[in-house]
Amino acid sequence: MSANRLSPTPRKAESVSINGKKLYYEIYGEGQPLFLLHGYTQSSRSWLPYVKEYEQRYTVYLVDLTGHGRSEPFKEDLSIKSVAEDLHALIKYLELERIKAIGFSFGGDVLYQLALIHPLLIECMITIGAVGTWSILDFPEYLDAFTFENRGNFPWLQTSHEGDGQVKGIMDQFKNYIVKLSTEELQRIKPEVLVMIGDDDHGMNLREVVRVKEHLPDSDLWILPNVAHGAHEGATKDEFIQKSNIFLSKTRL
Repeated sequence: MSANRLSPTPRKAESVSINGKKLYYEIYGEGQPLFLLHGYTQSSRSWLPYVKEYEQRYTVYLVDLTGHGRSEPFKEDLSIKSVAEDLHALIKYLELERIKAIGFSFGGDVLYQLALIHPLLIECMITIGAVGTWSILDFPEYLDAFTFENRGNFPWLQTSHEGDGQVKGIMDQFKNYIVKLSTEELQRIKPEVLVMIGDDDHGMNLREVVRVKEHLPDSDLWILPNVAHGAHEGATKDEFIQKSNIFLSKTRL
């Protein structure tokens, strides 16, 4: 049976003009709004295997973040804050007042910025492999590996995006992947945050993890042993689903 036949069917799928660019999203299930945000070079398709785990309790929103998937290719230099502003405008378009969210890597970085743009929008959020201040310029080996010329080494690129032009835009913008969260900004983040990382995630600076945990007002830290960047995937998927559902379902004021 093909992967497409196994995929859940959205009750709504739409491309809309947001801040002068086209963004694509899908909706599943019924209940409180829950956004699942993908990593850089991925698309919302990466979350499809998880939809069934949340759609009985939540209205699940899968979004192709700016420049990715079925959204429009990048028109300008990558800015994590700008991507968060686009997501905020999409949430306003959807007329949602309060959301819960899970963000992997790039998606987690976007959530921190969204929490600063609109402090009361996010009730709670889980970030996976995304903490505080991070710059691709500190990891030249990633820049050397993630190039358009090497796209054949990353099979998900062909199934996640709308052609080589978009893939090239994503790869070309990787050099601009820089996000900064000052201690003062961390202290202004209001949602309860579950910070989830694998201890074999080479992109995570443990000193930065400690700083984030120390200064986020309401946070828990979950470090998974012998796990790399995608700490919610593979052998840890079932544990992630169980703990994420417990965290998301907590009663909060």
